[in-house]
Amino acid sequence: MAYSDERGINVKHPFELCAFADEAADDLTGQIGALQKNGIGLLEIRGVDGTNIAGISIESSKRVRALLDNAGIRVWSIGSPSGKIGITDAFEPHLDEFRHMVELAEILGATHFRLFSFYGAQGSAAARDAVLERLSRFEEVAKGSNLVLCHENEKDIFGELAPACAQIHRALPGIKAIFDPANFIQAGQEVPSAWALLEPYVAYMHIKDARADGTVVPAGRGLGHIPELLEKYAAIGGRVLTLEPHLTVFGGLDELEHGTKTAMEDRYPTRLAAFEAAVSALKSLI
Repeated sequence: MAYSDERGINVKHPFELCAFADEAADDLTGQIGALQKNGIGLLEIRGVDGTNIAGISIESSKRVRALLDNAGIRVWSIGSPSGKIGITDAFEPHLDEFRHMVELAEILGATHFRLFSFYGAQGSAAARDAVLERLSRFEEVAKGSNLVLCHENEKDIFGELAPACAQIHRALPGIKAIFDPANFIQAGQEVPSAWALLEPYVAYMHIKDARADGTVVPAGRGLGHIPELLEKYAAIGGRVLTLEPHLTVFGGLDELEHGTKTAMEDRYPTRLAAFEAAVSALKSLI
């Protein structure tokens, strides 16, 4: 893969760039424009026209697929909210929502599906068992779909720290890992030790960096060890990097991410400006 840098020089690298384009714009037209302008051909689809992917209808997804195909953009992953409920919350409606998104994934052409491991599930064997049982039911529903289910580490869920993530992957080897450095930092986990433990399970990476106090910054400016991670990721054949900038707070982000902090000096006048700053920071590293 390659891109042209700010000097117009063609730069080769082993990665394919993906992004949560709803951080650049709510509307799909704006998202497509941001991806094309920044030379990104893959989308981790999370929000379309202000609606979370879980609420997109079958008919709407067909329209989305046609627009993306026409723009030369492919959906890499469903950026779902699956597993972002309490471990004691009703599960059957959540499973129905998951079932709907698996159907959307087929229409959209996604090959990967992002999920989580439930809030309020830390600290006991019973909670761990409940998490694994629910995740296994996701697996059962997705069986035959050719989707790769991928667990993202995130603060306050069962898999917020690397050892708990490893428990998931060892018990359910069909579920792979999305490695998010900033989320580990926010959970108090050192990134190098997390990578050492989870490397065998990593399917792809989310590119998001953070400082010690949890504030989100462009890639390379925090404690995420992203330059070293990129080398390690490439060494195991890693290819896709999904940008998840979080450099400004936009509609729904507080709810999605439980109050992600943003450094004052890394706020931008528009969402598109923040998105482009994140892209530029990553390209400067690769």
